Amino acid sequence: MILGFGYGFLGSVLYHGYLSPSDQVSNLWKNHPQELTMAITSIATVLSVTTATLFTISMKEALRHRISRPISLVQLSAGVALTKGTTILRPEYFRLTTLTLFVFGVLRLLTAGWTTLLTPVYFSLPINMQGYELDITGTAFSSMLFNEYKNQGYADIRDDAFEVLDIGGMLSGISAAGQTYGLPGTFNFNGVKYNISTQGIVPTINEYSGSHATPGPNGTRLGFSGGNVTVNTRPVPGNRTSLPLPQGFSRNYSMLQQGLTATINCQAIGSSDTQYTLNTNNSEVVYANAAAALNNSLAGLRLWNIVGNCGANTPITQNYVTMVDASGNANPSSGFLPSIVCPGPMNLSQIATNFTILSQGFDKYSFLGPSVCEVTPLLTTVRADYSNDLISSEIISSTPFQSENVQLLSFVAGVAKFQSISSQGLVSSTIGDTLFSIYSSTTTTTIGDNLGNQTVYKELEEYWRGVVEFSATFLRSGFMVVNSFPNNTIPVELQSPVNGTMYISTIGWTQRSATYLPAVIPSTILTILTFACALYSILRNRGYRTTFDPSNTLHLIMASAAGSLTLEDFSKNGIINNEDVRVWLDESEKDDETTKKFVKVD
Repeated sequence: MILGFGYGFLGSVLYHGYLSPSDQVSNLWKNHPQELTMAITSIATVLSVTTATLFTISMKEALRHRISRPISLVQLSAGVALTKGTTILRPEYFRLTTLTLFVFGVLRLLTAGWTTLLTPVYFSLPINMQGYELDITGTAFSSMLFNEYKNQGYADIRDDAFEVLDIGGMLSGISAAGQTYGLPGTFNFNGVKYNISTQGIVPTINEYSGSHATPGPNGTRLGFSGGNVTVNTRPVPGNRTSLPLPQGFSRNYSMLQQGLTATINCQAIGSSDTQYTLNTNNSEVVYANAAAALNNSLAGLRLWNIVGNCGANTPITQNYVTMVDASGNANPSSGFLPSIVCPGPMNLSQIATNFTILSQGFDKYSFLGPSVCEVTPLLTTVRADYSNDLISSEIISSTPFQSENVQLLSFVAGVAKFQSISSQGLVSSTIGDTLFSIYSSTTTTTIGDNLGNQTVYKELEEYWRGVVEFSATFLRSGFMVVNSFPNNTIPVELQSPVNGTMYISTIGWTQRSATYLPAVIPSTILTILTFACALYSILRNRGYRTTFDPSNTLHLIMASAAGSLTLEDFSKNGIINNEDVRVWLDESEKDDETTKKFVKVD
């Protein structure tokens, strides 16, 4: 029965893969480890003592029947040692010595075995997760995005109007740029925390989906301004278990899902470079107030017409307004960093799979000369780790944009254009301040003394990467927010599979423990020996009954004295000779008196 309990328990663990108590009991065990240890040890001790006692009784009965036939004294001594759980150390009798040592060791391992088997351990339970998310890589989404532009009233998908975006792109760029110097960063968007940047993903786990708000009629898709993102990922229990999943102490997830990033290369524009040109010479003062100093009012405004060459002599103009004094001069503490976003490749014969950003800093940002950043967006598969309320992503594979991604490319480039415009204020630029502050706070050199420093370009690359990745997260969130699709169900042609693993931290028993099988070996051996002794007693019984207890020292002395058993003295040779003496227990009754004595076999 005891061994059956042990193997039944072990079998349940192996069959189900794990056994875990209720969450209430798990928390109780976690909060009271000493009491748990005492309880498990007590139960293991009771089971061990019971098993050892049954073996002792069975061995004693077998020895009673064995001494009814001739047996050497050394064999009798070994049998008595077995009933008492002790040993004999006689190298001359190797088998008997080994047998008693073996049984002695097994008896001592009983408690350790039961304790190992019954003690719960902390483990991480892996559960497969499957589901789907929005696929932004195919022609189906490209068509839907184009139609959404028309529904929003945009005549041109490269229109300037991207007011649907908030400061998320800027904050994502700042967080990503800090990575250049190893600064830790957490980017928050829609109630979700991302490590450094979003990597273009959207949460696929309920606990990490962020905001639970329901957007209004105009708050979905390109009008997204926050809300509950629909999650379509579910656990897939094992085929052989009907056990409910424990809530556990914590849950972590590792998911393979769709992402988006960019490879960005920023460098200086040479004075002789004709492919990339940025004309910043066209500006005029549109407002001047000579009396501004007297009434502390606005002194002046300058209108800039920045023109960039986007290939094949295709100019793009962007207007900026900055604050100046009444004479048209900028304040030395102010800064101007204009950017022109060319929405396609500089070579118009190429497929539109990338875009270009031309920039130049003035005044406080003069450390950034005329520069060009070639942005090549990439569709990625990422491993997103959800842990401690933070999402961290690692790129597994990536592919460049194809012709069917032209609408997506236009959106990403449009977001970059919107950020390049909105980041520049009257007296400063968010992009310029980001480059300046991160560099200045992490180095001992002055950024103005390192014109053309590759580290500054690396900062700029990371900033735009953060903006690009945010654009994809924004887009996915807008189309996956509740009420974006009927019944909150993404159409099949727009679904991208999501797979991964949920890891539940809990306490209990798991089949991955390699100690469970060795733990039941001592009980198994003792049980086999117990049944073997019992079977021997049954086969030898045949009506034989005796009250003689061979494990009782007094009984042994009385039987030796009653038979006038003569042995040699305690000399070395005498002990050796006595061990080979063969005796048997003779029982007789006379006048209602029972005589038990050892009779020497000649």
